[in-house]
Amino acid sequence: MLLKRGWRCLHVYQSSFRNDNAMRYAIVGAGMAGLACAEALSRSGEDVMLFDKARGPGGRMSTRRAETPFGAVSFDHGAQYFTARTHEFGDRVARWQNEGIVAPWPAAGNDAWVGIPAMNAPIRDMASRHAVRWDALVSKIDRSNDKWHLSGARLTTESFDGVVIALPAEQAETLLVPWEPDFAACAHQTKAAPCWTVMAAFDTPLPTKSAVIADDSVIGWAALNSDKPGRAELTTWVIQADPRWSVMHIDDEACDVIAVLLKRLAHCLMVEVPEPTYVTAHRWRYARSGNAARGFLFNENLQLGVGGDWLLGPRVECAWLSGTQLAQKMIAG
Repeated sequence: MLLKRGWRCLHVYQSSFRNDNAMRYAIVGAGMAGLACAEALSRSGEDVMLFDKARGPGGRMSTRRAETPFGAVSFDHGAQYFTARTHEFGDRVARWQNEGIVAPWPAAGNDAWVGIPAMNAPIRDMASRHAVRWDALVSKIDRSNDKWHLSGARLTTESFDGVVIALPAEQAETLLVPWEPDFAACAHQTKAAPCWTVMAAFDTPLPTKSAVIADDSVIGWAALNSDKPGRAELTTWVIQADPRWSVMHIDDEACDVIAVLLKRLAHCLMVEVPEPTYVTAHRWRYARSGNAARGFLFNENLQLGVGGDWLLGPRVECAWLSGTQLAQKMIAG
């Protein structure tokens, strides 16, 4: 097992090296953008540590697991799929496919990909190759004597040559205000849309051939989650409300949201929807990112970088591109 894991690390970072001149970077946020940045920096020989407030890998590609009377189920309650429209990200997806980490999902389109056995599989794979401190909430960044220091829950006193903020715009803004007002202003102006998401499991399949609902006035997207490759489990549906509906009902009780979205699912599918064996709701306050059309932000003098989908567009690929391009800029100097 140790030999196999070591080979995988060597396979990904075969051009990596370490030297006395390596920079030490802290990356706040271990989602797709932060991990993509870490990959590129590590390949160049830099020393990278990631910090994330979550208990494990996922972010907007999170998977929710639950127990029902009929067995365990899982729901991709964040991003439902992703696309690869650039050569660079296409190569990364091809490697994931070769390793059995992703697969096509034709129901969502000819260019749709999903993680195997859950949407967070690519994030888990990337995170396993880096030093990540989970359950570490960074509430403040400070700089003294040309070194960065992080403050927050479950953090120790350490110093870094540079810092990357790879968080949603609303969270990045708070950390950036004292050090880069222009970056903070960019984050402030780039708002994310919220999304109520309902996850429901049924002990029998719904009487429909449809696996996807899109662009309804109430349901922005609904998917037969158990239709995705690698999901051998009960019938599960993920129902994501339209962003405008979510804004109007952001403070509603979860039970009320569940009732409305299940009723709307029945309407859209034109079938009767039975009582679920399991159902819950999740309120994403920062679900679909904005688009600052900047790619990334970097202050070379401070060695302070910012990456994320909100700087390029609300897609998984955009998060990867932003983090990768930021790292390339940092390496180039």
